[in-house]
Amino acid sequence: MPAPPLSTRSPRFRRVSMGLGALAITGLLFIPRVAAAQDAVADTAFVLNTFSFLIWGALVMWMCAGFTMLESGSVRSKNASVICLKNIGLYSIAGLTYYIVGYGLMYVDVGSVIGSFDWFYGPSADEIALLGGDAGAAAAVVDNGYSVTSDWFFQMVFVATTASIVSGALAERVNLWAFFVFTAVLTAFIYPVVGAWTWGGGWLSQMGFQDFAGSTIVHSTGGWAALAGAIVVGPRWGKYRKDGTVKVTAPSNIPAVTLGVFILWLGWFGFNGGSVLALGSAADAVAMSNVLVNTNLAAAAGVVTGIFVSKPILGRTDLFAALNGGIAGLVAITAGPDIVDGRWALSIGAVGGLLCVAGLKLLEVRRIDDVVGAVPAHLFAGAWGTLAVCIAGGGDFVTQLTGIAAVGAFVFTISWILWTVLEKTMGVRVSRSVEEIGQDAAELGIDAYPEFVLMVDPDDGGDFRDPD
Repeated sequence: MPAPPLSTRSPRFRRVSMGLGALAITGLLFIPRVAAAQDAVADTAFVLNTFSFLIWGALVMWMCAGFTMLESGSVRSKNASVICLKNIGLYSIAGLTYYIVGYGLMYVDVGSVIGSFDWFYGPSADEIALLGGDAGAAAAVVDNGYSVTSDWFFQMVFVATTASIVSGALAERVNLWAFFVFTAVLTAFIYPVVGAWTWGGGWLSQMGFQDFAGSTIVHSTGGWAALAGAIVVGPRWGKYRKDGTVKVTAPSNIPAVTLGVFILWLGWFGFNGGSVLALGSAADAVAMSNVLVNTNLAAAAGVVTGIFVSKPILGRTDLFAALNGGIAGLVAITAGPDIVDGRWALSIGAVGGLLCVAGLKLLEVRRIDDVVGAVPAHLFAGAWGTLAVCIAGGGDFVTQLTGIAAVGAFVFTISWILWTVLEKTMGVRVSRSVEEIGQDAAELGIDAYPEFVLMVDPDDGGDFRDPD
């Protein structure tokens, strides 16, 4: 039975009217509270995203310590101090060049190929106004999602990683100043151009190229640059004997090398986890958790694979194969660590470890001297990881292969030309006498381990340029 119509004079009408009025007043009071709650959520997301960039960036910066330990332990003790100088030098050079010009070329007003010369990149106008006391600028700052300079910092530490790859491959014979000049060009121009093509929205990005945290963009770029340098600089004296045998050069500090790999492994959580680029929601937190777990699984699979395949490939159960296998697993998963099923991460890391150990043997056969195995671990595994996105992450094979080939052709060609120009102008390697004495004593006048007496190895008399 329908309710009788309400009379405007009836008590029931007054009760309903009062209820509706109260509801309306409550709604009017609640709207600002909803708006305030939304603002609070946006503020919180802004803070968490910015904090994420800064903390993960600091962890990636810590990878420089890992590279320093790995390289200084891999070389002979007479060259360990120069390795330390190279690594702190390259990190500082990368920070300066990327601040002055590199970030702008990579991200600011990018067309198809390159961005703009936005010199001395810094905070936005809204951020400057907010710091100057203009509270009205806060909304525009928060709308950006994160602090402008926090993003710059996170991007910068990736550049330094690329330069570190080159350092290890050319250790014990590269001219220090030639290396620093190359690092400046790599971080100011070569890497930013590759980044503009991809993360900056350039032509490869427009094709749909996928590289979550830089298997190709960071690691293969460093690997191609290292390969070009190793070819131009040439191997160490006596590394390849005239009778065709290879001299095994014992590292100076195995525990330091192992510690370096553990530091890199730890830093990779920032490398891949931070590349989620957000931590302002539950979905972001879940995605980041999956990325870290997949990163860890791939590294572990690379280590175990390296142990198992080292004897059939290298003829011995090799510690360096295991350590480089772990790095290769990390490099390989970097292109697609956001996959949901961790079983794919195991497979990707294992294949990366296999390719790395096989790559170590290939370089040995081709007489390309890579002191730390940087080219197999970063270039070969990086290319594999980029293609693996087609299997597990929905990437297009032709697009991924195009990206690998384009980056390789560009980076290797420019790097080879630059190394050749440096060879003709200032020389890219130290003299034979400096190499025999060691760069520490000859160039720095300081020994990393002064309690040891440096001895010239009589087996260093091979002709490094004679393939016969």
